[in-house]
Amino acid sequence: MELVIGGMAAVGAGTFSNPLEVIKIRMQLQGELQARGKYAVHYKNAFHAAYVIGSKDGLVALQKGLVPALYYQFVMNGARLGTYQIAEKQGWTRRKNGEGVHPLKSLTAGAISGIIGAVLGSPFYLIKTHLQSRANERTIAVGHQHAYRGLTQAIKHIYSTQGILGLWRGSSSAIPRVAVASGVQMITFEKSLELVRDLQLFPKTSWLTAFCASLISGVFVSISMSPFDLIATRFYNQGVDAKGKGILYRSLMDCVRKIHHEEGFMGFYKGWTANYFRLGPHTLLLLVFWDRLKHHHQLYEQRSSS
Repeated sequence: MELVIGGMAAVGAGTFSNPLEVIKIRMQLQGELQARGKYAVHYKNAFHAAYVIGSKDGLVALQKGLVPALYYQFVMNGARLGTYQIAEKQGWTRRKNGEGVHPLKSLTAGAISGIIGAVLGSPFYLIKTHLQSRANERTIAVGHQHAYRGLTQAIKHIYSTQGILGLWRGSSSAIPRVAVASGVQMITFEKSLELVRDLQLFPKTSWLTAFCASLISGVFVSISMSPFDLIATRFYNQGVDAKGKGILYRSLMDCVRKIHHEEGFMGFYKGWTANYFRLGPHTLLLLVFWDRLKHHHQLYEQRSSS
């Protein structure tokens, strides 16, 4: 049940945050491996990107890749949050006396659960990225443009040309991305919950407690995750040769080296504002939904046992 609760919370959050994910990916791919001033700037900022995509590709384009994105959210966050919740129930994230969250244990549990989720959800993240990067209007296209238009067509194409392992291409970049984000998210959310509860600003069962805690957590997640997120976007979206090997990046470290060499340190923070605007609401909705679903599930269990 823990896995389902985590997945349901993620799907609810992902539905609202998907347009910001499309914007973020377009901005991260803009000027790929090109120095500042050497490429056309189609998307000046997150707000301008939303306007350009909506006006050129149509408003529906802001929800591109929604189906694989929701599958990804359910599988990845279902596994991630479900695994963490199991660790939490077993007391593995708490101090020896059982009082309060142990920072290192919580961070470790969050990172491990994130790795599990990243590997399981990788095929959907791959297809989601391909569909979200694809522009209907060629004049605003950035990054490699993949031909397929939907989840089923993408699976068939990748499987027929690269085999079953082709669906997990790029997963090595997803592991550090989700491990860092998950570890930071879990510890900052748990500690923020403790802080807000200790301040007694709201009633014990109020959703506002999780709301405030998730606002704090979202800031830390966006700062720590952005470089890893950009690397994953680039690594997943690149085209492949006849052998299924990446055309631009041979490995994760090759991707890091090339981005730093061609775009400089700030290249890792391309699309940061869009990522922040996405992560903030997404983290907020995800953690509030997760906290509320856990609360109602606990009430159900208590009623069933009484």
